[in-house]
Amino acid sequence: MEMRFSKGNDALGTKNRGNPCESSLCTLCRADCQGKCETWLSSMVGRKLLYPRSFGLVTAGANNTTHLGVSYNSVRIQGYAYGASGLNPGLTSHPDDCIFPNVNLETQFGKRVKTKIRMPMMTGALGSTFIAEKYWDSFAVGGALIGIPVVIGENVVGVDRDSEISPQQDRKGKILRAPELDRRIETYLRYFDGYGAIIVQLNVEDTRNGVAEYVVDKYGDKCIIELKWGQGAKNIGGEIQVRSMDYAMFLKQRGYVVDPDPSLSEVQQGFEQGAIKSFARHSRLGSTNLGTASQVQEDFMNSVEYLRGLGFERITLKTGSYGMEELAMAIKFATDAELDLLTIDGSGGGTGMSPWNMMQSWGVPSIHLHAKAHEYAGILSAKGKNVVDMSFAGGFALEDHIFKALALGAPYTKLICMGRAIMVPGFLGANIEGAIHPERRADVNGNWNELPKTVLEVGKTADEIFAGYHDLEKKLGKDELARIPYGAIAFYTQADKLGCGLQQLMAGARKFSLNQITRSEIFSGNRETAQETGIPHVTDVNNESAKKILNS
Repeated sequence: MEMRFSKGNDALGTKNRGNPCESSLCTLCRADCQGKCETWLSSMVGRKLLYPRSFGLVTAGANNTTHLGVSYNSVRIQGYAYGASGLNPGLTSHPDDCIFPNVNLETQFGKRVKTKIRMPMMTGALGSTFIAEKYWDSFAVGGALIGIPVVIGENVVGVDRDSEISPQQDRKGKILRAPELDRRIETYLRYFDGYGAIIVQLNVEDTRNGVAEYVVDKYGDKCIIELKWGQGAKNIGGEIQVRSMDYAMFLKQRGYVVDPDPSLSEVQQGFEQGAIKSFARHSRLGSTNLGTASQVQEDFMNSVEYLRGLGFERITLKTGSYGMEELAMAIKFATDAELDLLTIDGSGGGTGMSPWNMMQSWGVPSIHLHAKAHEYAGILSAKGKNVVDMSFAGGFALEDHIFKALALGAPYTKLICMGRAIMVPGFLGANIEGAIHPERRADVNGNWNELPKTVLEVGKTADEIFAGYHDLEKKLGKDELARIPYGAIAFYTQADKLGCGLQQLMAGARKFSLNQITRSEIFSGNRETAQETGIPHVTDVNNESAKKILNS
């Protein structure tokens, strides 16, 4: 019995280089990949990849007739033969108005201040990993042009050799210079047009270093600040791997946990002899000095109050795939504190470096975590609470993933967080730019000397390769378009495909705006999924109303 994602998809003409996982991406996604998985190819051809190839010469049938286990791929999307809801003002239920391009993907999140976004998507936290640093311009410029939130992850200031941090004990004013953080914020803001947001994360080390104070003093309300409890890829703090003894010592002096310890003579000898080739820099676990839920709540509320006192109008929380108690705490505390967004990241994914077996084995898988998040949010809502807006994360890559996760968490889930999927166009665009313009290769971190066959099948120049090129040319003008990296063009092109695919799914469900999506728009492909998620089985949905029709 074949599951949804096999290594090759003959209908779309796509092929995974490695083994595909639940998201459709390869388990190991390489920056130098020459293609051509669905996400990779959609970063060039855009919405064309919504359809089978060789139109007019083929017929095509779905191969996912059997749904095994509990996952988002075991959830199916409803369609209806009549009706329409959520049409924009001025439109009617006439068939000429009820077309998928009229589906409105704009939405907003937040409590005290609303943040507008053009489509229900945000990036994962792109922090101190070297991948995030190298391809930041593509991620940030692309995200700003799309009109979605982009998240600067943890430790960016701490790992920056050019940043200057005062040794004084109080937090305010500790950071004297933070060039890498400034670059990331200002790159996004250059193309920000009122839709989207730049979000800056805080972990233990960031808090100690005074990142929040620096951000609010320099950028005011232009940035959202995010408290971080964890992520879905690992149950310990963030990590990077470095191959320089000098850099490892720098990170240890900055206060990080570095493994193995570069200050030990035996480690230094091992490195000199080649037995030790790299060092892992780790962040600290948070809340280790707190032993009860009430203590965590008090500490959390104090942190939120402190950040508001600094001047932050918008505050969010990111939590990982901990168990049910921590999930309940995150939803309850974020609701009580009137936070603007809670991102809930399920197990299985990641954007940086995580211990492999930890990533495979720890935590609550995404669909289980998200189903319980909806249940817990419903308990608070029944008590009259204005539940925090939520974002779901953890292995999403395609437009049907977005729809299913929005529906599973409705009405609380406002957008979907994507990590690895939105990094692929950054890699691809940089490789294409470096191959076409060798003089730029080092600057954009391109990995190709020439365009591979998989790209030449699409085109030879940027305006031939990227389906979104001319749309951006109209939006920005030729001169400004020439200044942005090809990775941003690829990201914009990929987002257009995701947006169009989401519009089509919503139109089929007769929902023409995002706030109309409910849990009734999905059903479970097997009984186990129905039991775990509370989403009825396909044959149970509307079964009673169907019998009424038959008996009328």
